[in-house]
Amino acid sequence: MSTLCNPADCTLLIIDTQARLMPVIHDGENVIRRCIQLATAARELGIHVIGTEENPDGLGPLVPEISALCDTTLFKFHFSAPAEPGFLNRLPAGRNTFVVAGCEAHVCVMQTVVGLIEAGHAVKWVADAVGSRHPHNRLAATERARGAGADIVTTEMVVFEWLGSSEHPKFRRLLQLMR
Repeated sequence: MSTLCNPADCTLLIIDTQARLMPVIHDGENVIRRCIQLATAARELGIHVIGTEENPDGLGPLVPEISALCDTTLFKFHFSAPAEPGFLNRLPAGRNTFVVAGCEAHVCVMQTVVGLIEAGHAVKWVADAVGSRHPHNRLAATERARGAGADIVTTEMVVFEWLGSSEHPKFRRLLQLMR
């Protein structure tokens, strides 16, 4: 099995990039920008995009630009999305790799990643598209995710692995997206 991101095996999961939460996230604008790049590329390449909203009555909806790119939005109250009843049954069939981005790194993203790994899925932790209120929490969560078995990647790594070649018909479009 390749450790590269294969678009035929991937689902993009964007965790809790909610309007009321993002203003307090360290470098939150960049996290949003990277999530939008990932979701735009995924949509261009036919990769299912799932967004989650933690306690939507309390934290509000996803940032509108991200919400518009999600094929599915799932509400949750558990920090770990896989702990939410029925969550794993709602994932796209035949896709074993989850590319994960969002907030907060040390709470919902970390617990979701561990839950996905424990359920037998491969996980790509998109380090530049994951955020927390404090940088030290993001760093600790990234190290812990690696220790749990997640591959640590960046937005550009994922997009160019999905493309696989400069001869891909979407290469020029997605190259522009990355700039």
